[in-house]
Amino acid sequence: MHIESRQGRTTASVDVMSEFFAILLGISVLAFPISSMLAIGLTYTLKQITGPLRHANRVFRALVVNFVLVPLLAVGIARLLSLDPGLAAGVILVGTAAGAPFLIKLTQAASADTGLSATLLVLLMPLTALYMPLVVPLLVEDASVSAVAIAVPLLLTLIVPLVVGLVVDSALPRLAKRLRPVAVSTSSIALLVLIASTLVLNGPRFLNLLGTGAITAVVLLTLSAFGVGYLISGAGFNRRAVMGLGAGQRNIAAALVVASDFGDPDTLVMVVLFSVVDLAVLFPIALALRRSSGRPPTPPAPEGHALHRHGSLEEHHWGAPS
Repeated sequence: MHIESRQGRTTASVDVMSEFFAILLGISVLAFPISSMLAIGLTYTLKQITGPLRHANRVFRALVVNFVLVPLLAVGIARLLSLDPGLAAGVILVGTAAGAPFLIKLTQAASADTGLSATLLVLLMPLTALYMPLVVPLLVEDASVSAVAIAVPLLLTLIVPLVVGLVVDSALPRLAKRLRPVAVSTSSIALLVLIASTLVLNGPRFLNLLGTGAITAVVLLTLSAFGVGYLISGAGFNRRAVMGLGAGQRNIAAALVVASDFGDPDTLVMVVLFSVVDLAVLFPIALALRRSSGRPPTPPAPEGHALHRHGSLEEHHWGAPS
């Protein structure tokens, strides 16, 4: 009786802890992209963010890397490692999902330009919502993807906060100055909570993937995608860092939305695994880029930064090597 009672209490405690971390994960999954994009909107002007898009050649390179080469790499790696269908589908999903808000943090770690990474996100995120419903059914058998199911979460968590930040920064600059550090701090805390909650909730599932080739696939895709983005970006530290990290960091939010519609649970677990291992690979790369450039750690541009009110990202970064 006493043993059964203790086992019951232990099971109940585990259930409560799991529920607690599930709530934290749900909150952080929303808080991180919202606060990250809000911080960018409060820091840069619309002209600074969209200016680099006028460089057609570099926009073309970004599109080719993220929507042609990386998806092909994902398909090739899945076939090379002979992954099970569910795991292969997960790899292909992350390969076709571009434009992740985590890129902001990676860019900061590399001491590259966060404004340029915001430009890349503005370019890639809306296109991902159009691209995945068209391409995923061609690459994954029995895939059914709703464009609305992908577009709405991306719009609400990424585009809307960016627009709100831009409007507040333009109309109420004093309020924007006070909100900016709050948004930056919130995104940092949310990122830590997201990683910790993911590890706690999915640790056993990750262990089950040992020996399946899943971890090898994630590492190979991350490294090869970074390499392709870095090499094709052209000259300039900022462009190389942002394009490389942007290609390596995939849009897990969009991939999770699509994976949730798949009947195979391995697909969802594979996407979650990618969200953890991908960061574990890219953060050291970002730090290595910073050390190689000799640049000190830099937060998002504060009030008075040269790019906050004057000049444009087009002139300083995509317009000329930097």
